[in-house]
Amino acid sequence: MTRKTVGVLALQGDVREHVLTLRQLDVDVIEVKTTAQLAEVDALVIPGGESTTISKLSEIFGMYEPVKKAIANGLPVLGTCAGLIMLGEIADPASGQKSFGGLDVTVIRNAFGNQNDSFEADLDVAGVPGLVHAAFIRAPIVDRVGNGVEVIAKLKDGRVVGVKQGKVIGISFHPEVTGETRIHQLLIDLI
Repeated sequence: MTRKTVGVLALQGDVREHVLTLRQLDVDVIEVKTTAQLAEVDALVIPGGESTTISKLSEIFGMYEPVKKAIANGLPVLGTCAGLIMLGEIADPASGQKSFGGLDVTVIRNAFGNQNDSFEADLDVAGVPGLVHAAFIRAPIVDRVGNGVEVIAKLKDGRVVGVKQGKVIGISFHPEVTGETRIHQLLIDLI
């Protein structure tokens, strides 16, 4: 059996943390900055960071359309925080900001406030046994969930922080910051 290769979109954000997390699992990992690298991966992580910057840099480096097309063609994808924003419809986009699509959801950027409003919580995540310790850093929230989208995680107050549609997973939090590997394993299992 050939080893699976998971890419981390390496335009901006916490790329290194995702690479380190994935290296704990039984996969090859590459940082994706070009269309040739994108073509080598069996799955892709879109990391947290600044969604407006990721959007702009994806266009500058010629990656916007290829990533959008790969997702539309069924590439398994995990988007964390800004990555979630890049997969849904953005309720409050910055000027010129676009998403890659893949999830029939509406996402509100920075829904919990600024950096000082960051917090951690233990969550039930569908498909993951036990609780997931999650870090929320300037996190988005899923405001609308479309047909065919499975809610996989909610806060205690009912706000949606994790969704899955087909082979696309979007979460508001950062498993790579808390040493959590089981969310990345969910992505690998979709290959």
